[in-house]
Amino acid sequence: GSGPNEPNIDELIEQMRKRMREILPGGGRSSILFVVAVLLTFWGLSGFYRVQADEQGVVLRFGKFLTQTSPGLNYHLPWPIETAITPKVTTVNRVDIGMRGGLEERRGSNAVTRDVPEESLMLTGDQNIIDINFVVQWRIKNAANFLFNIRDPQTTMKIAAESAMREIIGQTTLDDATTGKRQQVQQKTRELLQQILDEYGAGVVIAEIQLQKADPPAQVIDAFHDVQRARQDQERSVNEAQAYKNDIVPKAKVKAQ
Repeated sequence: GSGPNEPNIDELIEQMRKRMREILPGGGRSSILFVVAVLLTFWGLSGFYRVQADEQGVVLRFGKFLTQTSPGLNYHLPWPIETAITPKVTTVNRVDIGMRGGLEERRGSNAVTRDVPEESLMLTGDQNIIDINFVVQWRIKNAANFLFNIRDPQTTMKIAAESAMREIIGQTTLDDATTGKRQQVQQKTRELLQQILDEYGAGVVIAEIQLQKADPPAQVIDAFHDVQRARQDQERSVNEAQAYKNDIVPKAKVKAQ
């Protein structure tokens, strides 16, 4: 609104011009050139960027991959000509397959996991159904391949890992997968998954695959455990009989002699 204290815009502009002349003597054109030079200097300095020890630098020129840079202080042509992306390559990422964790798990406390049957139920080599939950841990190996060769790395990793596990389980019997050869299943799945991802050019390395659960389906798990206990009883009885034989036969031979 108008009033006695209303500022005079023309006077303010004139005051600013006087101050600019005091700071930048030599007239308007030289002042403008000086300001442009300062702005160009700052624009050029904006191309410096730092890549941390746990990162890889990826330089893009007009959005297209140009080169990779190592940790330390680096330079690229300022925006919008070139830009730099610095993904962390030492961070271990995790993908859960066959299960989902709750909010409590992400907060670091114990949480009840939810089973996902469409992912966890698989067919073994002896035509039995097994319920498997496993975790894939991976990290970035080549930042450029990771950023540009696959559109959705997390989803791709999940689908490829489930496919690899199904193939290995399809070559394994139910007993081997649930008891004695779990370590072999993990190792073979890791090797197959790494091979698939290398063919994709995904730029990632599989650190580890951990089987969280490998059991028959819930509907038959009690009967399966009964069979397992019966086999353990059988083995224990055989071992006890063998021990008795090893004890009594030498005594009998000595007595006979």
